[in-house]
Amino acid sequence: MSQKTLKPELANLYETDYLAWVELTLTKLRSRDLTAIDWDNIIEEIADMGKSTRSSLKSNLRTVLQHLLKWQYQPSHRSRSWQSSIIEHRLRIADAFTESPSLKRYFAEIFDDAYAGAIQLASSETGISKKTFPNTCPYTQEQVLDPDFLPN
Repeated sequence: MSQKTLKPELANLYETDYLAWVELTLTKLRSRDLTAIDWDNIIEEIADMGKSTRSSLKSNLRTVLQHLLKWQYQPSHRSRSWQSSIIEHRLRIADAFTESPSLKRYFAEIFDDAYAGAIQLASSETGISKKTFPNTCPYTQEQVLDPDFLPN
């Protein structure tokens, strides 16, 4: 059913009251009333959920890499805060893998790009030149995920 054939209040609800749209959509789906479903926005929402999940994984990976670089290249500034951040973001990645095992494939795809972003962040925070950091990540994907790994 296209947006044009939906009742006007259903077609506009997504834009005017998102929570009400979600609740109504769930009610319609649970009752299998598929004739009054706002399919265009459901499709958009599902696509956005996938993008959001991937974006969150990349952000968490970038943070782990950033703090590993800071840990390695600024040993005199090491702190529990950095270590806690590494642990927290590793846990978030592990949780994401548990919820969506297919993200492991995406993790490998974004690893190098996340490392490049981590260099920028680490350089900005520490004042260390970006050229100081290796062009390719000095840590394996396994080390980045290893709860016991910290570079010397």
